[in-house]
Amino acid sequence: MQTHYILKKTGYIYFLFEHKSYAGKDIIFQLLKYMAEIWNAKWNKEKTDRLPLIIPLVVYHGSPRWNVETTLGGMITGYKELPGDVKKFVPDYEYLIYDISNYTDEEIKGEARVRILITMYRDVQKAKDVKELLETIDKALQYLQELDDKQTGIEYFETFMRYIFSVAKNLSREDIDEIIGKIENIYPEGSELVMTLADILREEGKEEGKKEGKKEGIKEVALEMLRKGFAVELVAEVTHMDVKEIRKLKEQ
Repeated sequence: MQTHYILKKTGYIYFLFEHKSYAGKDIIFQLLKYMAEIWNAKWNKEKTDRLPLIIPLVVYHGSPRWNVETTLGGMITGYKELPGDVKKFVPDYEYLIYDISNYTDEEIKGEARVRILITMYRDVQKAKDVKELLETIDKALQYLQELDDKQTGIEYFETFMRYIFSVAKNLSREDIDEIIGKIENIYPEGSELVMTLADILREEGKEEGKKEGKKEGIKEVALEMLRKGFAVELVAEVTHMDVKEIRKLKEQ
């Protein structure tokens, strides 16, 4: 992202987004590692001696409230009590935290795909039964109907349903049939796709012995999501692949 500082100098600002469904204290080190990798890449590839500003943001949608330290200094014993002439030798930074788990539907704004994404993050893992899951699907389908490009809608619908089936692992055949019926009534464009997807996922559950074939199928899903511009962290959560492996696929 190119911008202009107050000093009227041309430069770049990087926004580093990290998605979390659970609160982990090591996030402060993960973000620092990612920032160091960005700076290192800029240093080596562009042979520059000036590094860009990076603003780290964490998007969280777990059940408990985020109660993890948001500064590196806060993780270092006695940092706050250090005298200034010592503190200047110790690195510190802070990341922004966006806890979307308590956002209301009215507070979730933006275009349809943004509202689908945030609603999905907020509701799917917290759904206690199929009734609550259907309510989440209902909201997403209403947002999908706002899209003018039907092909884009189908693509987002497929990703959305894959996420639901990957997170809600205890759905019964009756639950899946109920979901399919809901989709047929509200979003008929996606009814055939969701039936096919449900059959595929059922077969995957039965074919545990064919792990290699399943891995290839999951890899194809990951590649397709990356082609469509989905974040590495979301791809990892949907496919249950390692983030490092997803990053390698993205580089390829």
